[in-house]
Amino acid sequence: MTVHFIGAGPGAPDLLTLRGRDLIAASPVCLYAGSLVPEGVLSHCPPGCRIVNTAPLSLDEIITEIQTAHEAGHDIARLHSGDLSVWSAMGEQLRRLRDLGIPYDVTPGVPSFAAAAAALGVELTLPGLAQSVVLTRTEGRATRMPSRENLPAFAATGATLALHLSIHLIDKLTEELIPHYGPDCPVAIVWRASWPEQRIIRATLATLKASVPEEVERTALILVGPSLAQEGFEESRLYAGDYDRRYRPVGTHPRFPGTGT
Repeated sequence: MTVHFIGAGPGAPDLLTLRGRDLIAASPVCLYAGSLVPEGVLSHCPPGCRIVNTAPLSLDEIITEIQTAHEAGHDIARLHSGDLSVWSAMGEQLRRLRDLGIPYDVTPGVPSFAAAAAALGVELTLPGLAQSVVLTRTEGRATRMPSRENLPAFAATGATLALHLSIHLIDKLTEELIPHYGPDCPVAIVWRASWPEQRIIRATLATLKASVPEEVERTALILVGPSLAQEGFEESRLYAGDYDRRYRPVGTHPRFPGTGT
């Protein structure tokens, strides 16, 4: 018996890895975070599967569900939205399972920032503009932010910011980001990326507050940085005709001779 922690992706049922789909289909028990995982993903569950929405459950109650399935010899598909490596609350569950000697594995999922970038049709790391993406959030009731992890510190790098769980703090965001990026820096908000009701809002840091409708909240992702404009960037050297690389040797003395096949 194994607990399969599966990243269920950003929302669209078909943005699920083949491994994740197959594990769901083979597990007689499915625990899913119902507040963020759409029911369409549950269509992969086998007939007769015990499906439990963990949104109203405490950590102790979730672990009890897992123990019950473990004692019955049943595999469990444990679904979290996006990818499990960030803000999934998986770590505390894994710690409990290790203490109990219950085996588990982890299957990654499509993260929400990647789905948002795809919806916008943008590359977040453009040569000469940004080569880093910072995934962060503002402090909330459930989780405090370490003192060294703050918006001004991240903004000082000039990297593209992907701000999660922060749509309710627009005033704070603009106040702390404008000194580093400038008021005309492009911003994009993607609400419910990949869901049928997906909504995209484009603005600048100066116009951001006035651009956000009241109904856009909670699951909205905010992207900030000059790369969102998709202009004023250099072309990558990777595909330059005079760039000597392993699979395209160039010149009379290529760096990797005889490896172009």
